[in-house]
Amino acid sequence: MPENNKFSISIQVKPEHLDAVQHVNNVIYVQWMQDAASLHWQSLAPSWLLKEVVWMVRRHEIDYYNQAFLDDDLLVSTWTGEYTNVTWKRYYEVIRPSDGKKIISAVSTWILLDSSTQKPRRIDDGMIKLHG
Repeated sequence: MPENNKFSISIQVKPEHLDAVQHVNNVIYVQWMQDAASLHWQSLAPSWLLKEVVWMVRRHEIDYYNQAFLDDDLLVSTWTGEYTNVTWKRYYEVIRPSDGKKIISAVSTWILLDSSTQKPRRIDDGMIKLHG
């Protein structure tokens, strides 16, 4: 999938991110994915649009390749892909820059909702242009 609109955030693994075997907990990756997606959207959308629409996750698919550990510095990247009238795929990758290891790759399907009605809203040309 093209990564021409890639957005990245850096994260350092903290004790609260770990599970019982001292690896990053699976649910933490989902939180980081959501955080990166939200920050990416906020960096692109004008303030009036941020008030008019919200995104809701319909599906997550995550592939795990390597483990991340306490104090690891990670790069969480996201970019958008295919879309329909009301859904948009968003891709993710988490890597550990110190050794170049891919930790996870993932894809989510998001649904665009009208903020006031909470009903699906059509993805229009203006929104598509925001994502380059």
